[in-house]
Order: sequence, then C-alpha cells, then structure tokens
Amino acid sequence: MSGGGPISQDWEPVVIRKKAPNAAAKKDEKAVNAARRSGAEIETIKKSTAGTNKAASSSTSLNTRKLDEETENLAHDRVPTELKKAIMQGRTDKKLTQAQLAQLINEKPQIIQEYESGKAIPNQQIIGKLERALGVKLRGKK
Repeated sequence: MSGGGPISQDWEPVVIRKKAPNAAAKKDEKAVNAARRSGAEIETIKKSTAGTNKAASSSTSLNTRKLDEETENLAHDRVPTELKKAIMQGRTDKKLTQAQLAQLINEKPQIIQEYESGKAIPNQQIIGKLERALGVKLRGKK
C-alpha cells in the first residue's frame, strides 16, 4: 500500500429485512399463540378429509368390486411338455449339462432348469437360442 491518499469505499449500504410471514408461517403454532396473546381473531376450519386417508381409498372400492366380480382364472403360459422333453433330449444328445448349455446360450443355468422343469414362462428369444445351440427345431410343432 504505497503512495495514494486516503482509502475510500464506493459501496452502497445493504439493508436486510425480514420477509412478511407467508401462509405457512401464519399457521405455525408460535404465530397462533402470539396472536391469541395479543387478542387477535383466530379462525379455525376443520377440513372434511383431515386425518383420514380418503383420497387414496376412494377409488379402490371400484377396483375391489371389479376384482371380486372377476371369475376368470388368469395364469401365465408355462413351457409345454413337448418342449421340455425336446430340450432335455437335445441336451443329452449333445452330452451337455444344464450349466454348459446355459453358458453356450449366454443365460443363467437356472433358466435351463426352469425350462426343463416346465416352470418357465416361454420366451421366444431363449427358445431361439436353444434351437441354435442344440440344432433341434423347438418351435412350430403345434
């Protein structure tokens, strides 16, 4: 700091004020108690659905009735017996284990187990991979 005269500041003063209370702050317990002490009028309104879960449960009664009236038994398609036997036959002809076959088609061994036990939901991509790996036609026999 050499030379020049006295140091001066060109800054404007900054005034920070509190904001007026918004609607949420007016409902605050402290604000309500302060208003009671000062004798101001306080209006309380009970909401019609306060403390209940009506918004969520109002539409479910319709769905529940539809489910109760539903008589159709819905289930996923399972692997047909012919497909299970064809996969097992093709795999044993090539002398492969379930794990080796799964590795050939880049799937988990669990998927081969599910297909051979009939628990899997048929997936055309996986059936196509099995056809290529085993050299057996598995689709289009119906």
